[in-house]
Order: sequence, then structure tokens, then C-alpha cells
Amino acid sequence: MANNQEAMQVCSLPLPPVQYFQNYSDENIRRGRASKPPPIIQETYTMFGNPYNAEDSIIRPLESQGFKRLYPQHFDRRRELRKLNHSLLVNFLDLLDLLIQCPDSPRRAEKVDDISLLFIHIHHLLNEFRPHQARETVRVMLDLQRRQRNETTIRLQKHIDKVSDILQQTLENLPDTELDSKLMVDTSKTDRLEQKNADEPRADKCVPKDKLMCHLIDTMNTN
Repeated sequence: MANNQEAMQVCSLPLPPVQYFQNYSDENIRRGRASKPPPIIQETYTMFGNPYNAEDSIIRPLESQGFKRLYPQHFDRRRELRKLNHSLLVNFLDLLDLLIQCPDSPRRAEKVDDISLLFIHIHHLLNEFRPHQARETVRVMLDLQRRQRNETTIRLQKHIDKVSDILQQTLENLPDTELDSKLMVDTSKTDRLEQKNADEPRADKCVPKDKLMCHLIDTMNTN
């Protein structure tokens, strides 16, 4: 019997991550042993014991949750939060008076319910600021990234200008050096040798037999 009870026990917490991703190894996926993802919820579901509808907005109105609205439909959130905070303080002081004067009074439970309702309204109004908070957080993050990029660009441009100035100063400070005459090659002899070769008649290296053949061909052409 004890073994059956232990087998029927269900863990209320999710499995550790290691035991989760081990089920999705390459071998399990190839053999089809990996668990399929849960289906998308189309209708109603329960979270923390409260029923929810998938088509409902993220921040549901108080009336849909069974609470009486203490402020009008169109209102200033800051002003209403101040009023709720003031009402919460007054009701808390009234509760202290009841606990001191007549702790067994039934009004004590009413004050507790009023304080609970005020806390629910304050929590609801704060939740309605969440979308605005998310947008402001993204805006601040993007503005910070933009300023960081601008600062990085400015620092990079300063380094580029500094390097350019250093290179320009280095070029200006280079001395005007002349070539040493000892290191220069004397080309006068080479020039005279080339001029001599050009003036001398080129030796006729033609073979006598070739000359005779060319003479016979020229004679035949003239006849």
C-alpha cells in the first residue's frame, strides 16, 4: 500500500533543468522520444488557483475579478493613488482605535475588509502602470546605448585626429637629406662604352655561302 502511495505522488515543483534538457538529446529526438511542447491554450486555464480566459487582457478590470471599483472610469491615476493611500492610513488608524476600545466589535472585520480592498485597488493601479514602465525602460535603455555609441564615436575620432597630427608632424620634421657622392655609381665609363659601341660599324657575321646565294637570287630577279 505504501509503495502504491509513493508511486501516485506528484511533484509540485518542475524538474531541475538538467533532467529537463537531457530528455531532448539528439538520440531522443531522432527516435521520437522527446516530449512534445504543450499545446497553445485556446480557452480557459487556471493559474495560482484563479481561472483565466486566454482572450482576456493582461490587466483585467476589477469588476471582472469580483471587486467593487472605488474610483470612476476616467480618472487621474496619481491623484487616485494619493487618495487611496490617504484612505488606507485613515482606515488603519480606525482599526487601531477599534482594537484598543472594543476588540470584539464586528466592525473590526469590516475595517480589515476595507483595508484589503484598498490594497487591491492600489495594486491594480500600480499594475496599470506596468506597460508605461516597460516602454520607459526600453526608451532609457535605447537612449543609454545611443549615448554610449556617440561617446565611443567621439573618442575614436579624437584618436584618429591625434594620429593624423602625429603623422603630419613626423613628415614635417623629416630632414632634407642629399645622397652621398661616395654612394653614387659612376656611370660615365658605362656611357662612353655604349657610345663607342654605337659608333663602331657592326661586323658582318654573314656566311660567304649565304652571300653567294643571296647574290644569285638578286641576279635572277633582275633578269
